[in-house]
Amino acid sequence: MAMATATARSAVLLLALISFLLLLPFLAAALSVDSPKGRRVLVLLDDLATKSSHSLYFRSLQSRGYDLDFKLADDPKIGLQRYGQYLYDGLILFCPATERFGGSLDQAAILDFVDSGHDLIIAADANASDLIREIATECGVDFDEDPLAVVVDHIGYAVSDTEGDHTLIAADDFIDSSVILGDKKIEAPVLFQGIGHSLNPSNNLVLKVLAASPSAYSANPKSKLSNPPSLTGSAVSLVSVVQARNNARVLITGSLSLFSNRLFRSSVQKAGSSTRHEKAGNEQFLTEISKWIFHERGHLKAVNVKHNLVGEADEPAMYRITDDLEYSVEIYEWSGSSWEPYVSDDVQVQFYMMSPYVLKTLSTDKKGVYSTSFKVPDVYGVFQFKLEYQRLGYTSLSLSKQIPVRPFRHNEYERFIPAAYPYYGAAFSMMAGFFLFTFAHLYNK
Repeated sequence: MAMATATARSAVLLLALISFLLLLPFLAAALSVDSPKGRRVLVLLDDLATKSSHSLYFRSLQSRGYDLDFKLADDPKIGLQRYGQYLYDGLILFCPATERFGGSLDQAAILDFVDSGHDLIIAADANASDLIREIATECGVDFDEDPLAVVVDHIGYAVSDTEGDHTLIAADDFIDSSVILGDKKIEAPVLFQGIGHSLNPSNNLVLKVLAASPSAYSANPKSKLSNPPSLTGSAVSLVSVVQARNNARVLITGSLSLFSNRLFRSSVQKAGSSTRHEKAGNEQFLTEISKWIFHERGHLKAVNVKHNLVGEADEPAMYRITDDLEYSVEIYEWSGSSWEPYVSDDVQVQFYMMSPYVLKTLSTDKKGVYSTSFKVPDVYGVFQFKLEYQRLGYTSLSLSKQIPVRPFRHNEYERFIPAAYPYYGAAFSMMAGFFLFTFAHLYNK
């Protein structure tokens, strides 16, 4: 009996080992450090019906390998962390009406999630709660304070069979950045219906990705205007993004319907235009911007930072003034599936002590390697090699290496300084002249 039990136990262990070996490649792929970001995304909804009404957007994420975990916003089991480790790499808030999150989730937890380098998408609408508005405010945008105000445009509206109140807008004022919106131009206008927001002028990290036209304004369409609207024209932002200093990315919009199947499939014709597009630009716009939000594009990494004396390979412990040195770094960009060499002509390095003593533009071999050489300044102290690279749409790079610079030792100075040759000549010519004068004075009558 004992022998049979031991045999069964051995069979179970062997089966578990075989299962682990079969799953090992998939575990390795899931834990791969090659990808700049993970693929686990939590989606919080006000109503599970949103999962089907916005299925095309969710399907586009899943087709690119994202693992979406759908939960109601008031689910008591919601949590972003377990044992101090984050369970998700991204968070999508499609729950504009939520007054309070379930579980351990609250405004502070969401902001800590972003502060930890994770990505966030916030979609509000006319029913946006104070909670959602406050989270957006912390991210650098301010929704219109009037809870009944939506974006209205009597010139740039989308033509439909019914005249309507011109709150369905055909927007085409995109940010000029192929890094954020992709290389392929978005031909069709984007259909937008929702609330507008403005950018906080004190926050220089927030960018307007889709702006309203100059004729748009934010107001209650069901009442007459007694005072001028607080948000008008291109100051009304429809979709904004934030790239934090830790390279976390946030998307904020006042329209949940922007992501809906209805607007994805709708045809669109902007008022005043004779061109009718069979499909609105919503799907292309949101797919491309989602790639940027989740770091499939515009993510840089720097590796193999090196510096050494010209002609040598090893990195020294310190340099001497006027030494000739070389500096190099490799920079790569994530293409969505692999790291590709990043090619640019505006990467610079500083040799810095209190202020930059040397500022050099790095040359590139177009294979990812950037390098330069220069002479150490005739100043000794503790210097830094500093590389600060910030460009629109790209993650920022901040590299620094500290190195001391010493003066010449007593036995390293040149015996004769070339610049002093005129003075040497003057001294010896004076001695020679004095000798000749003395000889002539003593021996010539």
